[in-house]
Amino acid sequence: MPSLLSAVSQAFSMIVSLDSYLLSVVGVSLRVSGMALVISVPLSALVAALLGLARFPGRNLLRTLVNTGMGVPSVIVGLVVLLLLSRSGPFGGLGLLWTPTAMVISQCVLITPLITGVMLSALVGVDRAISEAAHALGASRLQRVLTVIREARFGFLTAVIAGFGRAISEVGSVLLVGGNIVFPHGVSYTRTLTTAIVVETRKGQFETALALGIVLIVIVLSLNLLASRLQRRGSW
Repeated sequence: MPSLLSAVSQAFSMIVSLDSYLLSVVGVSLRVSGMALVISVPLSALVAALLGLARFPGRNLLRTLVNTGMGVPSVIVGLVVLLLLSRSGPFGGLGLLWTPTAMVISQCVLITPLITGVMLSALVGVDRAISEAAHALGASRLQRVLTVIREARFGFLTAVIAGFGRAISEVGSVLLVGGNIVFPHGVSYTRTLTTAIVVETRKGQFETALALGIVLIVIVLSLNLLASRLQRRGSW
């Protein structure tokens, strides 16, 4: 086992030299998590708007399901998706298991309740006087809804950041449905930052695991810094 100083030095060397294996793993992580976010955010925004701004039969049940989904362990999500996509499952004929698509599906199932819940909290937290003032000024129902959503935009941004953070830091579900596959010459197919960290640590490649961990932290930190800057400016 290398010393901590040596491992850190080699980790930064891998990052600076743009190691091909490192770039491959980072690319898979960003593509899978980014695609899951693109799919989940519009769906979450729609469900959050319905739950927060409308009244309909089954609303309380749907809200309960969202709250429950926020706390479901990722391995359970991965197991369910695995069973659905396995050869004997209802969608086995699609051949999606052990592919990035399966990982996207798993992450969508995992992060959609989280994003929805945070967005819903943001909507509920908007002062009712804002909607009433818009109504008094002659705004239509759609205009009032859009006004409330605009007031909750920073909460929506927080939801997006939280969803991406959970997706890209996920281990259990993507490992179950993706298989952690790497092609010859170190090209990742379904290996992500988190699953690679697990594998490299078990192999004793601590410098590689550390490099992957540093990149993961930098990605999440950069997104949070960007979100904080947007919130301080308040210009959107």
